[in-house]
Amino acid sequence: MNYHNITKDDMLNGEGLRVVLWTSGCTHCCEGCQNPQTWDVAGGIEFDDKAKKELFDDLAPDYISGITFSGGDPLHPFNRETVLGLAKEIKEKFKNKTVWLYTGFLWEEIKDALDLSNIDVLLDGEFKKELNDNNIEWVGSYNQRIIDVQKSLKENKIVLYCKH
Repeated sequence: MNYHNITKDDMLNGEGLRVVLWTSGCTHCCEGCQNPQTWDVAGGIEFDDKAKKELFDDLAPDYISGITFSGGDPLHPFNRETVLGLAKEIKEKFKNKTVWLYTGFLWEEIKDALDLSNIDVLLDGEFKKELNDNNIEWVGSYNQRIIDVQKSLKENKIVLYCKH
């Protein structure tokens, strides 16, 4: 997997102060995307042990709420194994950290195909320029949903995330 950046102390991509891993690769290529430079799966740099150490070191402070996977699309087929493996490892190592994940795929497309058990919040759906509203928190267009993954898995239906 390749990535473009690791952002520290981010307040825009999820609740609390977060670390954001910006992955490379996206097949959705939404018109008006704010990160088109991340679409190329071969772009960015290789996510290696050094990048993983940086990510985990950035997650360590108590004031960091958790990690957000963004991009590109963290659930691009080339990213899935690494991202979901990292999510599992983070949940094991950092018990009190939350895992948020942005994807252009819909919940209905991935809930049965992927192990989402280590994801707390999934922000799904392609960005739709015509439905854009800069006043929406955490997503860019009204069609995108902020899903409480654990409750949704438990109740076997979509449960939207409520801010704590």
